[in-house]
Amino acid sequence: MVVASFHLLRFEGAHAARRLASVPVDRRALRRLDGLRFARLLGTGRGDTMTTSADLRRWAVFAVWDDGEALARLGDFGGRWAGAVERYDVTMAPLGAHGSWGGEDPFADSHPPIEGNDGPVAVVTRATVRLRRLRAFLRSVPGVEATMSDAPGLLAAVGIGEVPIGRQATFSLWSDAASVQSFAYSQPAHASVVERTRVDDWYGEEWFARLRPVVASGTWDGADPLAGTLA
Repeated sequence: MVVASFHLLRFEGAHAARRLASVPVDRRALRRLDGLRFARLLGTGRGDTMTTSADLRRWAVFAVWDDGEALARLGDFGGRWAGAVERYDVTMAPLGAHGSWGGEDPFADSHPPIEGNDGPVAVVTRATVRLRRLRAFLRSVPGVEATMSDAPGLLAAVGIGEVPIGRQATFSLWSDAASVQSFAYSQPAHASVVERTRVDDWYGEEWFARLRPVVASGTWDGADPLAGTLA
């Protein structure tokens, strides 16, 4: 069965400089991995912020694989990740998704989504913001971020993107699906933004996915946010 994975890595010093310089090469190499269906090498914002910022020491990968055996071939990505001072990996099963990412459906031709989930949930949101709507989008981010940082059930979150501005994404981990639903539609700031994206047509493209974390390893800012939550 198709599996998805998220990887968050932090480098320091010369290793960080090398990873920054080799981003174009690394992206091409990633796409050549056997059994890989979809992948994006992504920059990250500073800390857990979703506002416009860049942490040049930290990088993320979101990928979809034919199966667990294909994912196992990733390893340390041909030695490129051997110098990471911190790494966090999450293997996930899709619960459902809609939209497209770069004109693709990352879960295209995969097995049907898994029905139901009683445990933790991972959420990926990704959007290409229309240039004429970019200012309004950027103004909305701080309000959503302020409520998200204290959202009940949020375990960890990071802003990610293919470029610093205009093609934004987030990856977050939640204790359960009810917490995701409550934040999405009960928090006034977020609910308002959701409504405005539709009414004002902010996005040229968007993709939203919920996934079930199956296995996690490593640390994210010194801890495993999924510790004690996985069977």
